[in-house]
Amino acid sequence: MTSPGRNRSLSPRWVVAGLLVLGLIAAAWFYRSQMSIPAARAEPPTAATEGPTASGATRPSAPAAKLVVDRSAGDVSTRPRNPLDALRAFRYLEQICAIGPRPSGSPGMKKQQEAVQQHFEQLGGKVSLQKFHARNPLGGENVSLANVIVEWHPDRQERVLLCAHYDTRPLPDRDPNPEQRRSGVFIGANDGASGVAVLMELAHLMPQLDGDVGVDFALFDGEELVYVDGRDPYFLGSTWFARQYVRQPPQHNYRWGVLLDMVGDRDLQVYQEQHSVSWRDTRPLVKEIWATAARLGVDEFIPRARYQVQDDHLPLRNIGKIPTCDVIGFVDAFGQVPPGYWHTTFDTPKQCSPASLAKVGWVVYEWLKTQKSKQR
Repeated sequence: MTSPGRNRSLSPRWVVAGLLVLGLIAAAWFYRSQMSIPAARAEPPTAATEGPTASGATRPSAPAAKLVVDRSAGDVSTRPRNPLDALRAFRYLEQICAIGPRPSGSPGMKKQQEAVQQHFEQLGGKVSLQKFHARNPLGGENVSLANVIVEWHPDRQERVLLCAHYDTRPLPDRDPNPEQRRSGVFIGANDGASGVAVLMELAHLMPQLDGDVGVDFALFDGEELVYVDGRDPYFLGSTWFARQYVRQPPQHNYRWGVLLDMVGDRDLQVYQEQHSVSWRDTRPLVKEIWATAARLGVDEFIPRARYQVQDDHLPLRNIGKIPTCDVIGFVDAFGQVPPGYWHTTFDTPKQCSPASLAKVGWVVYEWLKTQKSKQR
């Protein structure tokens, strides 16, 4: 049995007093905990990621952990919108690829040549064909080739050369299937059509380009009329162009040259090409273009050198003395240099992206707008 004790029940007034004390303790703890949290820094609200614009291009959004105002790249809210139509540029790429293989001297090349000539003329460009011949690597008759030259604002004496090759390699000689390497079909969506598609889209903006610096487009033939490496020469069209520029100097002068090659990759990464950034005369050009990309927030342009590429910019600079840089995405999503689909049957439009084409064209266009005549 239990021993007798005192009645332990509490009166109502003591219950109320206890509850009040507990409430005061809880309030004090809450206030103390809030005071221990550092005050958040006042920042402008960050914009949510924007979807496709009317042109089909995606505008970059401000990083979530950063202020909207980036002192090195300008105010995101005041950056210009991309005026290029990404989906239209991609349709150009698809239309070119639908022609099929386009090696120099082939029916496919002839069909493409007629299509781009009509396109540029309809948009107001002055088009001419720079025709020449080259040895057929397979023997027999020489191959007929032609560079397509498009002049915008031909009255302007100081000019910029924007160029790309528009021929495709005769065979997919790096394909993993040995049979395809000997007789397969090479479409050349990124390696061939992408640079052409960007220039076709830029053509919509050229007639209203302000300033006193003119622009020429050059589509080079015979960049890779090559069946056997080490035996067959590369860069036939750009070499011919550069030699003619020296032998028969035009009235105008090319201040800069910008080569576009393999600029449509779905996971585009455009590093600075080592020749372009190491040459003293082209280094300022590289800095200007990559600085333009940074200002626009186009992160696909990565401001460091990663690969050295033999390309059409070599004869333009070394023979023609035109300071030319190579804007080339020579790496794939897996970091492989060159891309795994390069010179294979897998280089199809599936490897390319409308956004990539539009972003490269945008950087080039905004850079063009900064060019001023040195004669002023």
